[in-house]
Amino acid sequence: MSARVIELSRVAAAKTCSSLDGLLQEPAVQQFQFWAGASGRRYVHSVFSLIECPETPKAVYLLVRCDNNGRRTVLKVGRVEHEAESLNLAEIRHRGAKLGANQVHLHFLAKDEQERRMIELDLRVAHFSELSAERISSSRH
Repeated sequence: MSARVIELSRVAAAKTCSSLDGLLQEPAVQQFQFWAGASGRRYVHSVFSLIECPETPKAVYLLVRCDNNGRRTVLKVGRVEHEAESLNLAEIRHRGAKLGANQVHLHFLAKDEQERRMIELDLRVAHFSELSAERISSSRH
């Protein structure tokens, strides 16, 4: 007998994916991570390495640098809104590579664009001090 672990947040997101079968064949999720917004609300994120991140439906993401001690630093909070899941992945990988991220944390549970925007802003305000380093480094280039 064998068992298969199915990530519930990805199944919930399947409503916006082309097929559930393709979604369940993606690389396994390493873990979940909860991030708190400035409002105090906590949002569950699926954690992927930048390299192994699958094509993704519309979602809120955090680009994260995880050091050898397991300390996570948020480098960017954003959202992807393309209909094409491959374009969402390309955008995430491009930004992640430019910032030196090695993890992508994806939140799939927002029901629409307005809620994704609200969650993005809530998380961005909560991590403002970490994100200000992004603006400084990008303004130098």
